[in-house]
Amino acid sequence: MPGKSHSNGPGTATGPPDELALELAHATVGAVEATGGFAGGVYLRTDTPELLRLAALAGLPVQLFHPWWNMHVNRPFPVADAHRSGTAIHLADAEDAMRRYPQLMAGLPFPFGSLNEPVTDGPHSYGVLVVIRAATPGRPVETADRRRIRQTAHTLATRLTALATHTPVTWTGPPLNVQLPARTTPPVRGGRFHWDRATGALTLDDTLQTLLAAGRDPDRGRHPATRAHPAPPRLTGLDDLASLLAPEDRYGLWTVARQVTEADGPLTRRIWLRAPDGHPCLLELSGGAGHLHGTLVEPGAGPVVATAADRLPSGVCSLDRLGRITFVSRTAETLLGHGRPELVGRTLWDALPWFGRPAYEDHFRAALLSDEPVHFPAQRDPDTWLSVSLYPGHEGVTMTLTASDQPAYTPGSLVAPGAELGSPADRASVLYRPVALAIALTEAVTARQVSAVVTEELLPAFGGRQLAIYLLNERKLHLAWETGFPQGFLNRFDGVGLDARLPGVETLTTGRPIFFESMQHLAAAYPGIPMDAHVGARAFLPLIASGRPVGSCILGFDQPRGFSPEERTVLTALAGLIAQALQRARRYDSEAALARGLQSALLPHRLPALPGVDTAGRYLPGTQGMEVGGDWYDVIDTGRGIALVIGDVQGHGVAAAATMGQLRSAVRAFALSGHDPVEVMSGTNRLLIDLDAGQFATCCYILLDTATGTTHAVRAGHLPPLLRHPDGTTDVLDLPGGVVLGVDAEATYPVTPLRLVPGDVLALYTDGLVEEPGTDIDLGIERLRHALAAVGTGPLAETAEGLIREAGAGDRPDDIALLLAARTPDDAPGPDRTG
Repeated sequence: MPGKSHSNGPGTATGPPDELALELAHATVGAVEATGGFAGGVYLRTDTPELLRLAALAGLPVQLFHPWWNMHVNRPFPVADAHRSGTAIHLADAEDAMRRYPQLMAGLPFPFGSLNEPVTDGPHSYGVLVVIRAATPGRPVETADRRRIRQTAHTLATRLTALATHTPVTWTGPPLNVQLPARTTPPVRGGRFHWDRATGALTLDDTLQTLLAAGRDPDRGRHPATRAHPAPPRLTGLDDLASLLAPEDRYGLWTVARQVTEADGPLTRRIWLRAPDGHPCLLELSGGAGHLHGTLVEPGAGPVVATAADRLPSGVCSLDRLGRITFVSRTAETLLGHGRPELVGRTLWDALPWFGRPAYEDHFRAALLSDEPVHFPAQRDPDTWLSVSLYPGHEGVTMTLTASDQPAYTPGSLVAPGAELGSPADRASVLYRPVALAIALTEAVTARQVSAVVTEELLPAFGGRQLAIYLLNERKLHLAWETGFPQGFLNRFDGVGLDARLPGVETLTTGRPIFFESMQHLAAAYPGIPMDAHVGARAFLPLIASGRPVGSCILGFDQPRGFSPEERTVLTALAGLIAQALQRARRYDSEAALARGLQSALLPHRLPALPGVDTAGRYLPGTQGMEVGGDWYDVIDTGRGIALVIGDVQGHGVAAAATMGQLRSAVRAFALSGHDPVEVMSGTNRLLIDLDAGQFATCCYILLDTATGTTHAVRAGHLPPLLRHPDGTTDVLDLPGGVVLGVDAEATYPVTPLRLVPGDVLALYTDGLVEEPGTDIDLGIERLRHALAAVGTGPLAETAEGLIREAGAGDRPDDIALLLAARTPDDAPGPDRTG
């Protein structure tokens, strides 16, 4: 099934799905069915190093699992462990998971089992295939199930390797939601179709053609003479049929179609779909050997079921595994305040946003993951309370609703969006926030990212409107982040000492949180303190990590309110989490500053002025996170010629910068000792292996005789240099080379002789200048070649600035080094060039 390939999301709205998305959907469905699961997914690599992204999720609504979309490979989660170690992680039940992965069970404290299989093909590690299934307490995962998911993961990895030849196998967009095939037997048959995979021809009978076209016909039911739009075209291919479906159904349909047409013998599969008019229908697919027969299954018992449900005193709703509403009884219409046309076919949380409160979402996660009934009270609006029960199964969830009285709750415990609501469910949402905040904080690296997470997670949970974070430095509190306060109001408190009588100071010095139910209470406790225009409550929280003061956090509310004991406890715990994240971020920022300083100190600040050659060098650090790395360049007068050097140490941070400094010094030492290019490269390679730094590096070393223009070049896994001739033509020098440095002590590095004429310009560069996520690096090299060819004959420094300017304009995951060298006439010595 050919289709457009890309790395960022599930594909186009119509037509065949892209190859990567189809492979993920096919593998996920296959793994779930092979191991008896009820849900599954695939985590893939991203453009960010050491970060995985949930790329596909089958059998569960993606919006309920947003906190788990991203997975850092160093987090203590089974997916991260499986990817990092390259070994499968199989958890039979909650007890097993709690013992090995308490953080996972803190966020998903439900009885379920999981199989986490790395998706690897030789040296290629793409991600992790996951299956969620019922817990099997006291019984380990069976050998047959381990073998089945391992085989599915291996097949997926093999297909991804094939795809990687023409499309990046990464994922950065939202997860692909996939509908699982159905297990139920259809009671009544309807329209039929036949699809020939080889020719792509689709044949539908009139019944199916009419039904599927009706949902896209704005003039349905009107007389032909009064139609405002032409009748929809007939469906002629499986692409047309798939285009009428929701994305999750589209990939489910293509996956099942692929299973049937690729089967060795006859095979029948069924899948629930949402018809174009929003109603559910069951599609049965059968065939094999490239042919597919489809039969639309109309639920013949539907009217009977609906009539029976309408007679019940409780409301009844049916949801599929992706959270889409498939049935609503009349009583449920009344209780929910919406009719069937407004509900059926829509996702529950889109149709009824109040079900999206964190506590309610957690109840749905519990039902979907544990496969056990869940009961909870819910508040539709200030005057309406409902008793909700969820009964999950493989095909979906049955939800029953009854009217109920407002349950008892602690007065003043006002939380979550819509702070006028107070209930045990609302309080439960507050108790859930530490988990959600902790998950989000693990992804925050810098102090600004931590503050942004607090703004997004903490304020909505408590109905807050203002936030300020102060950090302690040299016994003074400095404003690090604010939102919601009048512009400039907090400036007067910036830099206050620890002897000031202010609540933000005293909460830190005493280690106790301070709560005020209104600004009047705050003014009475601290006479003369400046006030803003707000009249609401304030909470001052100490930020203390491992017994060490970090700063203080201020939460502001628009209206007066009380703080229940639960809220005070939770806010205090959240302050500890924030303090730990900020302390970690400050260490990270300090290491980043150290790495940048080390990098700057190790790079040449000024290139030497040498006769016969003009040089210019430039370096730009990455802009994502620390991202200071091991890129370097150098120009060395060896006494036997001018050595032009560029290299790149794998990785980022202080370790990479330190290794870069050692390699730069080694290359200089070997070059100044009179060694030829082969000896310089071989000696540097052995030195890196002897250092046992656990890193490797690429390097290109060119020795130029400025009198004759003769050069000798060696390359260790580095990108090929470019050569611009005086007439502007520019070539990519395809120099034969050896393996990267630090891998093989016996590696050899062939030498390539070249000759430069006056006016020739050599360009040496690192991959940050030519590499773009989602594109082949050869295209980046070709862009650089065109850019170098297009520059005029101006100063070399201006050429370097022009080449690097565009690369430095955006967000860069990697650092960049560039070294230009131009041969000049013997009587025209090159001027000094800064690096």
